Amino acid sequence: MPKTFKSKTRTATLALLLGVVGAHRFYLRGWRDALGWLHLPVFAAGVWGAVRFVDFGENDVIAEMALPLLGLIVGLALFQALLIGLTPDARWDAHWNLGTGRHSSSGWGAVLVAVFALLIGTAALMGGLAFGLQHYFQSG
Repeated sequence: MPKTFKSKTRTATLALLLGVVGAHRFYLRGWRDALGWLHLPVFAAGVWGAVRFVDFGENDVIAEMALPLLGLIVGLALFQALLIGLTPDARWDAHWNLGTGRHSSSGWGAVLVAVFALLIGTAALMGGLAFGLQHYFQSG
């Protein structure tokens, strides 16, 4: 079975936009990727925790355990988008495109995806820190 060309920019974009459900892993490794399928229940549990947090407030025990899963999976997806976007083309081709006869020339597309991943991750980190510090100082 011949290998298909895997675009670094497309993979980084999938990680940025749909990485929470493992789309980038399915693109690279196919539908049998166990870690790709693991993204779905972690994301669902995190969203469930966020809904419970909105409905029942910050003292809900289930939301307290499930909501960090949302942060974990979003952070993981953003980190993977950053990592993929900043991988040198030659290294990407040596791992994913060996034997396809094509070479990557990602240009600025993958770098812009990495920049957006950094921006979103920084905003999420600052928001999480602000919320956590506010909660800490108000409860103590």
